[in-house]
Amino acid sequence: MFEQTALYPTLTLLLASLAIMGSPGPSTISATAVGAVYGFRRSIGYVCGLIAGTMIVLLAVAAGVVAILLSVPHGASALTAVSTVYILYLAFRIATAPPLACRSDQAATPAFAGGFLLAVVNPKAYLAIAAIFAGVSLFKGRGTLDAVSKIALLSMMIVIIHLCWLLVGTSLSRFLQNPTISRIVNMSLAGTLIITTALALAG
Repeated sequence: MFEQTALYPTLTLLLASLAIMGSPGPSTISATAVGAVYGFRRSIGYVCGLIAGTMIVLLAVAAGVVAILLSVPHGASALTAVSTVYILYLAFRIATAPPLACRSDQAATPAFAGGFLLAVVNPKAYLAIAAIFAGVSLFKGRGTLDAVSKIALLSMMIVIIHLCWLLVGTSLSRFLQNPTISRIVNMSLAGTLIITTALALAG
C-alpha cells in the first residue's frame, strides 16, 4: 500500500499519463482505426501487440536503454524511419479496407506483431513515457521502490488507455456497413493517423 505521502504524486502520475499517453498519437489512433475497421474481436490481437510493445518502451525508459539508443549515431533517425514506413503502410491498409458487410472472416487483419512493431518504434511513446517517468517521484530517496511503483502504475494505464481507444473505434464499426460511409470513415481515420504521426515527429 502506498504511503500517505505518495498519494498526491500518485494521482499526479496517473493524471499526467492519462493526458500525455492517452492523447491522440500513432499508437492510440491506430487502435481506434483498427477497431473501427475490423471490429473488437479481430482487432484485440493487434491492440495486445500495442500494449506489449508500449510496456517494452516503458521498461526501456526505466532501465535507461533509450538514452543509450539515442546516443548511437543515426539511432533516432532509424527509429523514426521505421515508424513512419509502418504507419504509412497501416494507414493504407485502413483506407483501402472494404466495408464490414463485404468482408470475409478470412480477410487479413493487422496482427500482434504489427502492433508490437508500431509501439516499439513509436517516437511519441518514448518521449511521453520518459517525461512522465522522470517528472514524478513517488518515493523520494527510495529509488527501487519508486521505479517499481511507477512501472506498475504506468503499465496499468497503458492497458486501460489502449483498450479505451479500441472501444471508441469499435463503437464506430456499426456505421461501417454502408460502403459510402465506410470509405469516408476509413479514409478519415487513415488521414488522422498520418497527421497525428506527423505532429508527434514534429514535436
